[in-house]
Amino acid sequence: MKNKVILIGYRACGKTTIGRELAKRLNWEFFDLDDVIQKKEGKSISEMVKTFGWEYFRKLEKETLKEFVGKKEVVLAPGGGAVMHEDIMKELKAESFVVWLWAPVEVIIERLEKDKKTNFQRPSLTNLGLKEEVEEVLKKRIPLYERFSHLKIDTASFSVEEAVSQILNSIKK
Repeated sequence: MKNKVILIGYRACGKTTIGRELAKRLNWEFFDLDDVIQKKEGKSISEMVKTFGWEYFRKLEKETLKEFVGKKEVVLAPGGGAVMHEDIMKELKAESFVVWLWAPVEVIIERLEKDKKTNFQRPSLTNLGLKEEVEEVLKKRIPLYERFSHLKIDTASFSVEEAVSQILNSIKK
């Protein structure tokens, strides 16, 4: 059994919610990578991006992601763009069980519109409208989510408990 689980996927696909529950069931530590970065910097992601730009945030994200190589008994929920750090993701995939949590575009948009954190914690990735942004970014990231995952779960079709059970059954094999 792998002793680390990484949950990848686009914004609002359930990485934090499922990650917390999974960590509780495994009796492991849970880390939301965006929260770790925000605590380190003392700023929200929106503030970092507005002040220093996406490149600055991606550099911090990469450095922080690297800190999880070699860690054991953790469930990690990195931000949706962490898969762009392909060198580190390759290392992490080799030593972890990586689950791609996904949902249809309409479901992602609905969740983002309902989530109060969206404006504060999720700055725009492009200058497009929400639907166009989600579609555009997913086009680039889906091949990476596919490449770096061992398992794919549709979070629109399963409850948190069902998704956690699927992951637990898969990592015990």
